[in-house]
Amino acid sequence: MRFSSLSLIALLLAAPALPLQATPAKGPAKPAAEPAKAASSAASDAVDMDDIRNFSRVYEMVRQAYVEKVDNKTMMKAAISGMLAGLDPHSEYLDKEGLAELSEDTTGQYGGLGIEVLQVDGSLRIVAPIDDTPASRAGIKPGDIIVKVDGTAVDPENIDDMFKKLRGDPGSKITLSILHEKSDKPVDMTLVRERISVTSVKVRELEPGYAYIRLSQFQEDTAPDLEKKLDELIKKNGQQHGAVLDLRSNPGGLLTAAVGVSDAFLDSGTIVTTRGRLQDANLSFSAHAGDLLKGAPMVVLVDNGTASAAEIVSGALKDNHRALIIGRRTFGKGVVQTVLPLDAEHAVKITTARYYTPNGTSIQAEGIKPDIALADLAVNKTDSPATLIGSEADLRNHLANEDGSKDRKDLDNDGSAENAKLATQDYALSQALNVLKGLALNHGVPAQAARQ
Repeated sequence: MRFSSLSLIALLLAAPALPLQATPAKGPAKPAAEPAKAASSAASDAVDMDDIRNFSRVYEMVRQAYVEKVDNKTMMKAAISGMLAGLDPHSEYLDKEGLAELSEDTTGQYGGLGIEVLQVDGSLRIVAPIDDTPASRAGIKPGDIIVKVDGTAVDPENIDDMFKKLRGDPGSKITLSILHEKSDKPVDMTLVRERISVTSVKVRELEPGYAYIRLSQFQEDTAPDLEKKLDELIKKNGQQHGAVLDLRSNPGGLLTAAVGVSDAFLDSGTIVTTRGRLQDANLSFSAHAGDLLKGAPMVVLVDNGTASAAEIVSGALKDNHRALIIGRRTFGKGVVQTVLPLDAEHAVKITTARYYTPNGTSIQAEGIKPDIALADLAVNKTDSPATLIGSEADLRNHLANEDGSKDRKDLDNDGSAENAKLATQDYALSQALNVLKGLALNHGVPAQAARQ
């Protein structure tokens, strides 16, 4: 799919129905253009007759000389698609099939591999694999490039067909040649398509009192699902001392979902503003009282697969000083796409605005720089020889502690074993938890509670 579930579909007509403020974005007033200047500008931007003649000639040459006969309908569709593709990587023409795929992406139900891809210079680059899908289980990573699909090399001439091949009936097989980042040799992977039913929200406790919130993408139900699951966790285990929000390899999704998730952790402040040439594209979204964590510290984990709507959330929480951002610089997709219908079965998805973080920063092609940078590392626990004496308690004739109720098992359980286990499984997450505990101590959580 061409980045469609990454796209921030503005759905401007639906925006007033959101339980969020939507007001025109503030900006310097522009003086009205003088009539003479406006007329001059319009004249200079008029379509050149030579360009029209060239288009007609090329059209006719293809009709007459192309190796295979091409019907007019196919040529017109290709002309429209080429015009939009020449604007940016995210604008595209949607036919009936494209609209169906777009609907599938926003609801999280489709048959395929569970990868988000972007066309870059005639190649297919992986933005992010979705959790618990054939792609993620096969080890596909953000930044990987699909070189071949079922033995056919990907090139600018067949890229549309390659996109379509990624989806298919559940149970069908497909072989991808993947070029990993920092590798010069592709590897072949045979994957089996599945019915992708993406659950975008997962919530659990990392340790007692510390919540782990994983968002894999931003769908229609992401914000209400987050509120429901976090509320259930708090009712079961009590109010949390802090939370890690994991947005790694989250390719984004709906703007409305990003606004709802941000609002769930803020009591006030701007979430995001959008600015474009049309007045309807100039919006500002603000948070309302009702922080689900009641001000408890937050850490947001990001990487180079954190894109689009996930960057909106990261920027909102960072600029409002609500969370620390840890990880790698994010993808840098800071533009908004709007779906404009042509008729019942055709539409244009076109970039209509840039979005800005609460501080007024555009992250387009720049990404969000983390507060604490972490390299993409993995750690292994080293074997160490057993020691006869590891503490005062091992010394012969040592004085006993006045509190005789503590046994040796309690003394040995300092939490390092659990920390080492998490670090070997997910180094970045273990570091995020350590930082979160420090923030919790500074927030007034008793040391004993922080260690539990």
